[in-house]
Amino acid sequence: MSKIKPSKGAPYARIMGVGGYRPVRVVPNEVILETIDSSDEWIRSRSGIATRHWASPEETVAAMSVEAAGKAIADAGITPEQIGAVIVSTVSHFKQTPAIATEIADRIGAGRPAAFDISAACAGFVYGLTLAKGIVVEGSAEHVLVIGVERLSDLTDLEDRATAFLFGDGAGAVVVGPSKEPMVGPTVWGSEGDKSDTIKQTVPWDDFHAGSMEKFPAITQEGQAVFRWAVFEMAKVAQQALDAAGITPQDLDVFIPHQANMRIIDSMVKTLKLPDSVTVARDVETTGNTSAASIPLAMERILATGQAKSGDTALVIGFGAGLVYAATVVTLP
Repeated sequence: MSKIKPSKGAPYARIMGVGGYRPVRVVPNEVILETIDSSDEWIRSRSGIATRHWASPEETVAAMSVEAAGKAIADAGITPEQIGAVIVSTVSHFKQTPAIATEIADRIGAGRPAAFDISAACAGFVYGLTLAKGIVVEGSAEHVLVIGVERLSDLTDLEDRATAFLFGDGAGAVVVGPSKEPMVGPTVWGSEGDKSDTIKQTVPWDDFHAGSMEKFPAITQEGQAVFRWAVFEMAKVAQQALDAAGITPQDLDVFIPHQANMRIIDSMVKTLKLPDSVTVARDVETTGNTSAASIPLAMERILATGQAKSGDTALVIGFGAGLVYAATVVTLP
């Protein structure tokens, strides 16, 4: 018989607060057209993107995260000292070690929390949320800060007609804490590694370091393959998350998908047969694709603008490079 005492965590977990940060500089499609042969009409029709935010040298991954985290902590009604763990999802922190989460934890005044980074691309926020839920329920920390942050402008090839217009920068954060009732549903997640080449970094860092490539590594993708996968396969995953939570599309108030492309979002809404009453996040139009940051940024915006309210039931789904995906149903803070 085991001598280990059982954990004394919370019965359930919930999102207590949300915050976001978008860089000051707004970049319209006209700027993108300076380096690729395209048009504003083509970019809007293919992606739905009109503008995106690009970070200045001062708006680092850490700086943007600190801003978003401060807002989420204030929104949750707690102090930084109450944060017991910090999880950061990003693919654009360029130091192999240490994890950027440790710097962020120190800068927000969190004391000595557990702190680590994860790399799950555009599904990273939901991965982090799932880990945070487990930490709270297990009892290792009462409050967990989850951050999705990217400076994708650093990894954008402005001469690549297929991707130059897609990516933006920003940070979104949530605080996850204890709950007496289920407010973060079961996560449906997974990966399809046989499709990993459809979204990838152009060359690995060691090739660039060795001098075999003159051009800085960037993100590239096979647009049509990604579109088909996202529309058809991710709609299935979204439905599985609804089933796991024990609800139907008619029970939903809000749908917050990864902000990859407006056509993908609209196609998923149609495939899932969401009723017109469901508020759909379409933050991609003015923020672009911010990978791990896109879901919390979209969540923050629809709450701030009154399109959604506290207590609403929302389906969230992230999907991207790997290929990886994760979906769950949450109650909005």
